[in-house]
Amino acid sequence: MIFLKYSYLLNMETTKNKMPLFAEQFFQRLRNYLDTKVYFFGSVQRADYYPNSSDIDADIFTDNVNSTITKLQHFLGVKHANFVKFIYRLHQSNKTVHGYKVEYKDKENNFSTEISIYNEKDKNEVLQEHNSKIPLPIYVSVLLCILKFFYYQIPIIPKSVYIKLKKFFMNYLVEGRDTEFITTDIPKSKE
Repeated sequence: MIFLKYSYLLNMETTKNKMPLFAEQFFQRLRNYLDTKVYFFGSVQRADYYPNSSDIDADIFTDNVNSTITKLQHFLGVKHANFVKFIYRLHQSNKTVHGYKVEYKDKENNFSTEISIYNEKDKNEVLQEHNSKIPLPIYVSVLLCILKFFYYQIPIIPKSVYIKLKKFFMNYLVEGRDTEFITTDIPKSKE
């Protein structure tokens, strides 16, 4: 069982679902620019992925978080204030980790991603946590697919309701508790 858990972590460098061409090229350029691996988690690894609608969640691990943020800032063409600092309590290891995340959208290419940056020392625990929500119980997968159908295909569900229901399905129905995730903003003076 341990071998299966950790062998799948290696596969998080690729995605279960095929990404649109623009997304594939974006992440290849990002890997080359940062000279590091990018790990994918979330819906792009599951049955509830909607190409050209779902955002693509990615993790980057580094020994120098500040340098990586600066490089990402230049690569994405965003301000330093776009990076949000967070504290994340991992349920699998009961460890608390710190990181930064940035959202990036390219409306012209119908592409969005959320990239999280962590210290290299937290890599195994973070990937284990994200890996734990890839194989979902079938009823959760079905509920997520129905929810996303009514949000993306027949947009009758407001975004606020979609987010609440998705969090409920992913947290309470999978783990029986909410995610312990707190965000803070970087002061504007550091732009």
